[in-house]
Amino acid sequence: ILIFVSADSKTPPKNLQIGVKHRIPDGKCTKRAKDGDSLSVHYTGTLFTDGTKFDSSIDRGTPFTFTLGWDQGLRGMCIGEKRKLIIPSDLAYGERGSPPIIPENAALVFDVELVEISNNRVEL
Repeated sequence: ILIFVSADSKTPPKNLQIGVKHRIPDGKCTKRAKDGDSLSVHYTGTLFTDGTKFDSSIDRGTPFTFTLGWDQGLRGMCIGEKRKLIIPSDLAYGERGSPPIIPENAALVFDVELVEISNNRVEL
């Protein structure tokens, strides 16, 4: 179940929150992201508290590619779909943070667009 969330709240989240910003209609979605797929996404990461941008694949001009399985926030996405993920600190950098930009116990916000899905499953 996807729930629209807002980063406008001043209270950091205790659980992962997923908001759909742009949904691809079922009839137009030919492939959905699933565990084991390699995904390429464009994203912008900001601090929950004040919106300070700490990273962006868009600024670099190169999508970030990873294998789905650890990130429940992108499961089921279609190419071209956009989501907002609000990550509580314990699922992000936790008590250590990532100095100097990400402070300790910081909740993070990621605006994500799925640009490519590659199947990495090995058939036996």
